[in-house]
Amino acid sequence: RVRFSFCSPLPRALPSCHTQLFIVARLDTMVKVTSIEQALKGTLSKGKTAPKKASKTPSFYPADDAKFPLKRAAVVKNQTKLRASITPGTILILLAGHFKGKRVIFLRQLDSGLLLVCGPYGVNGVPVKRVNQCYVIATSTKIDVAGVDTKKFDDKYFKKPSKDRSKKSETDFFEEKTEKKELPASYVADNKALDAAIAPKVAAVPHLAGFMATKFTLKSGDRPHEMKF
Repeated sequence: RVRFSFCSPLPRALPSCHTQLFIVARLDTMVKVTSIEQALKGTLSKGKTAPKKASKTPSFYPADDAKFPLKRAAVVKNQTKLRASITPGTILILLAGHFKGKRVIFLRQLDSGLLLVCGPYGVNGVPVKRVNQCYVIATSTKIDVAGVDTKKFDDKYFKKPSKDRSKKSETDFFEEKTEKKELPASYVADNKALDAAIAPKVAAVPHLAGFMATKFTLKSGDRPHEMKF
């Protein structure tokens, strides 16, 4: 049993049977070189070219996987669905931003999905602006805003001008700028025109002007989830 197993020992002085067969095979394939040109070109006496050396398998493989572009479906930009409780003329409560807690009037939804609202400015100091519907509470109070022209107020109207990002010198970097930013005259004029159109509609509803000017707050013990706005 030990004789035919893989672990059977072989004498080191004599080659094994596998080694003897390999030597005989190599002697059969050996060809005698007859000229220097034949030795330089590597051709055999039978007229066949010498076999090319097989390419060595690379011992190094990259750790990261090969990157290839993924197939993505075309993105279709649909307008954000408006909540059923928000309709033109609905009084909204702002929950975030500089005017949080203020009550505003919803005018219409823009192409970007944002809400176009106003205070109006003459009542509670909120100018015409854009608001995400995630940051508002819709109330049951509503006024008629039919006939109010809001065509000029689109997403491009509220786009801010690009900042000057050119490299500044050391003196300009440490120089303190005390200039106060002023609103464009056209923006102020548009707010005044919008206030003039909405102010009579607010004044027509009793106590609505005081309601719009009052800031929404919560006290200890209030339960917002049980309130009816």
